[in-house]
Amino acid sequence: MSKIKALLFDLDGTLIDSEKFHFDCWNTFLKPHNVHIEFKDWLSNYAGIPLPKNAKTIVDRYKLDEDLASFIERREKITFDGFRTTDIALMPHALEFVQFAYEKGLTLAVVTASPKIDVEAVFERNGLAKYFSLFITRTDVSKSKPDPESYNLCVERLGLAKEECIVFEDTLNGVKSALAAGITCYAIQNNVRAHQKLKIADELFLSFANAKTYMLQKELI
Repeated sequence: MSKIKALLFDLDGTLIDSEKFHFDCWNTFLKPHNVHIEFKDWLSNYAGIPLPKNAKTIVDRYKLDEDLASFIERREKITFDGFRTTDIALMPHALEFVQFAYEKGLTLAVVTASPKIDVEAVFERNGLAKYFSLFITRTDVSKSKPDPESYNLCVERLGLAKEECIVFEDTLNGVKSALAAGITCYAIQNNVRAHQKLKIADELFLSFANAKTYMLQKELI
């Protein structure tokens, strides 16, 4: 019988296809400053990094005459309003995988660098909250990924041993966070150009369908 009892999921880019959404939000927000971020630049330097850190990077990089706290607050409102009013697609095979794991009796949790209000808005809209027992958000921790705090807190609240859990991530910061917490981490990334830097993950898959096949073969589920 498998010793795996819980699956812990990152949100943006892992469960939901939101990277383009965040990218578009940033460019809309930065238009009055005559700043435009290229998508390749976004994927390389901003994806998977908490919004406040990205905000500071952008203010410094483009020498914007902005109060950082106000800049972050206004930018976060755009994200929240977007999540509340926009249907964000799920990543390929994510729904089937979540339903499969749930029906197998595994405990499911979300561990994300997004704030609590954004996460609640997303799950209220997509109806997936019923599958998850716990949500750990940026609001719950003092240090975001790649710090291990969020994953350590998740495992603690679930009351499980780390070897009973597997993490699913799509970015280097996320993988680093899980590994620093001492939890097995599978990277799910359909962009093969990102695979080189994700090789530090315990396993690397193109999709949840591939991960499911592997886990069944290894009798982890």
